[in-house]
Amino acid sequence: MTMKNLKTLLLLLMVYPMAMVASAWDTEYKQIEKNIKAPAFADRTYLITKYGASTKASAAKNQKAINQAIAKCSKAGGGRVVVPAGQWNTGAITLKSNVNLVVEKGAELVFAFDRDLYPLVYTRWEGLDLMNYQPCIYAIDCVNIALTGEGVVNGNGSNERWWYMKGHKVHGYHEGVDEWQGTAKVGTRAELLKMCDKNVPVEQRVFGKGKGLRPQLVNFVRCENVLIEGVELLNSPFWVMHPLLCKNVIVRNVKVFNEGPNGDGCDPESCENVLIEGCTFHTGDDCIALKSGRNGDGLRANIPCKNVIIRKCTMADGHGGVVIGSEISGGCDNIFAEDCVMDSPNLDRVLRIKTNTCRGGINQNIYMRNIKVGQCKEAVMRINLVYEPNEIAERGHIPTVRNVYMENVTCQKSKYGVLINGLEESSQIYNINVKNCTFNGLGANPIEVTGKSHDVNFENLNVSWK
Repeated sequence: MTMKNLKTLLLLLMVYPMAMVASAWDTEYKQIEKNIKAPAFADRTYLITKYGASTKASAAKNQKAINQAIAKCSKAGGGRVVVPAGQWNTGAITLKSNVNLVVEKGAELVFAFDRDLYPLVYTRWEGLDLMNYQPCIYAIDCVNIALTGEGVVNGNGSNERWWYMKGHKVHGYHEGVDEWQGTAKVGTRAELLKMCDKNVPVEQRVFGKGKGLRPQLVNFVRCENVLIEGVELLNSPFWVMHPLLCKNVIVRNVKVFNEGPNGDGCDPESCENVLIEGCTFHTGDDCIALKSGRNGDGLRANIPCKNVIIRKCTMADGHGGVVIGSEISGGCDNIFAEDCVMDSPNLDRVLRIKTNTCRGGINQNIYMRNIKVGQCKEAVMRINLVYEPNEIAERGHIPTVRNVYMENVTCQKSKYGVLINGLEESSQIYNINVKNCTFNGLGANPIEVTGKSHDVNFENLNVSWK
């Protein structure tokens, strides 16, 4: 670190006092906590074996049996649909209102790589509306639903199944495969992006079989009163948990292990009143990422992700621990993260905010405190408004990041403490606050800011660098 940079850092520490944090932790946080309620279920039990499921049956037969049990349970007024100990091959499962799907200890649901077992449904893929493969466990327009238990939900993703569709050799892609996400064939993400820009009706955005956009493991759409608790989620084809346009969501004591491409752990998108607590993440992408739609689709819907509490989680591998974006066109508001532990040479960032001028969005009132980090690869705080700068889409939607508060965060090793990449044309990063933090083992430039920003404040920031 040069003497010039050191003087700049000291000047920042002396000149810009920490902006006073309103009583958000005592007001908004407690109100969000109060508003979130777990769903309740009737005292009825439906065992999947009574509807024809068997550990020796085909995936298609078990799929039919499990979905029949869920439908019967919901029609009767709800209850528990139980997957007992054993390995159960299946295709896509559809949850319905007032049903708790219980995967018991010793049970493992394994989703077959048979694309005929995943019919077309409405969802979003990286923030873009479409008709695509049904996610492995899916619900739409439901109330009071849950996925619970001590068992395993295995998406069966691997370089031979699903992951190769990413189009990268490291994930098993090779010449001659039947479908993939890349840019040279019909049915790619690029095609979906063009449909978004042209505002093509969603019912005409038909992907699914032969198109290469992989399904999520768990995707609940426009649902209210949602619980995911206790289960272990493995090897998702794509994102692991994706609550979309939901209200009142609890994700508790879930273990995620997913090293596949785009393997995000939990991505609430345009959701309201969300609690994520006690979970463990080891992912091939972001551990927790808050979303609100991408580009034109997200801007037209304009539904933020808001009132989110993240606490007592453990993050290992991942592109980021707590992430906002990049599909964040509807913005986010009132995000709280506390009492988490993060540590891995393969964890890139602790708090990550990413967007660009295709996406826009107002991202505000983001609070993080009491986070212990062993090491991360790049930065403790990374704010990036020039993410994916070569994206082909309509531009001119200037994003905003403001009112960010990081307090009592310790990190023993990372390249940067704070890394901010603003826009050259607009100063829309402001009121960024770091207080009572210790960042050790930093690179030559502990704090780096490019582009325009203002009111970046430090108070009692202790740093050491190589």
